[in-house]
Amino acid sequence: MKIVMAVIKPFKLEEVRDALTAIGVHGLTVTEVKGYGRQKGHTEIYRGAEYAVSFLPKIKIEVAVTDDLVSKVIEAVTVAARTGQIGDGKIFVSSIEKAVRIRTGETDGDAL
Repeated sequence: MKIVMAVIKPFKLEEVRDALTAIGVHGLTVTEVKGYGRQKGHTEIYRGAEYAVSFLPKIKIEVAVTDDLVSKVIEAVTVAARTGQIGDGKIFVSSIEKAVRIRTGETDGDAL
């Protein structure tokens, strides 16, 4: 089992969710986060004054999947979230040692 974590632009959330649903992903967790990558933020002009925005709003999506779905999830997120602009985001994959569904007590792959 793996957890796929993607940090994407907020306006791409619905497209990513639809792409994941299309490949059979049944659940995901979404968190509003702020951060920056290589671009180190940007500057904005508001009422004639220039402001440095160090942390940009992003969305973090976490999806727990079986090993056979990992490459499909990565491909779906990559295609759906890509704009071709700086700040499209990143995808991280980590291993899950154990998963337990609290309601039924199912474990590992059955819990997903």
